Amino acid sequence: MAQDGGGGGGSNNAGNTGNNGGGNNTGGGGGNNNNKKPEEVQPQPVKEQLPGIQYCINSPPPWPEAVVLGFQHYLLTVGITVLIPSIIVPQMGGGDAEKARVIQTLLFVSGLSTLLQSLFGTRLPSVVVGSYAYIIPTTSIVLARRYNAYVDPHERFIETMRGIQGALIITACFQIVMGFLGFWRNAVRFLSPLSVAPYVTLTGFGLYHLGFPMMAKCVEIGLPGLIVVVFISQASSQYLPQFLKSKRPIWDRFAVLFTVAIAWLYAQLLTSSGVYNNKPAKTQISCRTDRAGLFTAAPWVYIPYPFQWGSPTFHAGEAFAMMAASFVSLFESTGTFFATARYGSATPVPPSVIGRGVGWLGIGVLLNGMFGCVTGASASVENAGLLALTRVGSRRVIQISAGFMIFFSVFGKFGALFASIPLPIVAAFYCVFFGYVSSAGLGFLQFCNLNSFRTKFILGFSFFMGISVPQYFREYYHIDFHSGQFHTSSGWFDDMVTVIFMSHTTVAALVALILDCSLSREIDATQKDTSLHWWERFSLYSSDIRSDEFYGLPCRLNNLFPTL
Repeated sequence: MAQDGGGGGGSNNAGNTGNNGGGNNTGGGGGNNNNKKPEEVQPQPVKEQLPGIQYCINSPPPWPEAVVLGFQHYLLTVGITVLIPSIIVPQMGGGDAEKARVIQTLLFVSGLSTLLQSLFGTRLPSVVVGSYAYIIPTTSIVLARRYNAYVDPHERFIETMRGIQGALIITACFQIVMGFLGFWRNAVRFLSPLSVAPYVTLTGFGLYHLGFPMMAKCVEIGLPGLIVVVFISQASSQYLPQFLKSKRPIWDRFAVLFTVAIAWLYAQLLTSSGVYNNKPAKTQISCRTDRAGLFTAAPWVYIPYPFQWGSPTFHAGEAFAMMAASFVSLFESTGTFFATARYGSATPVPPSVIGRGVGWLGIGVLLNGMFGCVTGASASVENAGLLALTRVGSRRVIQISAGFMIFFSVFGKFGALFASIPLPIVAAFYCVFFGYVSSAGLGFLQFCNLNSFRTKFILGFSFFMGISVPQYFREYYHIDFHSGQFHTSSGWFDDMVTVIFMSHTTVAALVALILDCSLSREIDATQKDTSLHWWERFSLYSSDIRSDEFYGLPCRLNNLFPTL
């Protein structure tokens, strides 16, 4: 037995120094080697900035590649831009012409808001789009009894739009105050890596109803699209190089373009072959490529302008309900900012930068109200996931995508062509990109002590309540997001409660934040478990020298919009 042990030690020594004869295979040789400590297997190191990002916030790719990547982000914004007006406008009494104008207006304002956010706001590569959180209060305005007196559908549409505009304008003032006066900044300072983890994770998971359920409305084109994007983006690094060799990562970087081309062509073949001729109307709208009604209704050139639908009207109760939706969008946008910073290979976003970004989101909501967009503005979750897929977190790419939004909103026929992409294809992308954003939230767990029972309780309870509470309100109020119909007779106060507690992100963030701040947070062991001492470096803008590199404004602008 001793000889075997010595032989083992001797062979290791021989591997380092060469063959020294049989003398090394003695017990003494083994004893010398036993004095060396075996190399311990260590877990993966903690990373403040996500490695593997090929182009971070301040390092733009070459112009041709940046333009194509910007076009991909534009294609992704078209999905939510078409979905929200498609739900709201028919209930308002509008037809295809009104829906096309609303889509063009929403796309135009989203491009302006994206430019403002990337230049003056957080300066993250974050796209600003219409927010899904505003649908419930907007629908309540549409179903208000005072509009039942209008028999003419177009007149009803105009009057309803004016009411929505008034509520959005008041809401924008609330959000601007929350951002620029520092209220949201002071609230975000209480966050820790432990509370950020469920917060950001539910930002992606909470939008599950826009993923597979919407894709399954036409599973014969949605499921192939999902398979194609997963195969191209993930398997390309394993299988495709064996057949198609390239010096640049083409397939995974431009997976959205390849998937749209393949799935859209497949859908066109099914439509042309007459497969859906005898199908129900809902199936034809979801599956056919010629039933969107946007291309014929959209004008060739149309420049949206403020108050194009007339002067806004104001109603106090509806404004309060819309403020609740704005409150929810603040939570969702903040979670998206954390994920975007992670996939842009930046440090965690300082609270002052988040407050600045929220203020400029309020400017975006104001523009939505002035132009008439039927919904408010928030940071795009799906575009944050696209940063992870392409591994390009460049600010310039997002600014180029904003240029595409403005261009295709003005030249309506060209924009309507891409807006006619069947929504199940877009939902296939959501299944991937929402998952990426959720995984960004799970990445913050690396800074926490997962062997602590306090940590386990806060994580488990916040995750469960973030899923369970919104499900109760969804069942109680019988709200169906996919049919486009909301059969609720609730007043504005009920709308406020419903909007807040139907948001998975808001519930999870509030539960995690309250528990994290109240359960023995001042104890040193607890602060070590949640890495509060490390997190404090990012709570103040000037505490980390990298903050100015990622989030700093140019000198002249910094005097106008101070960071602290």
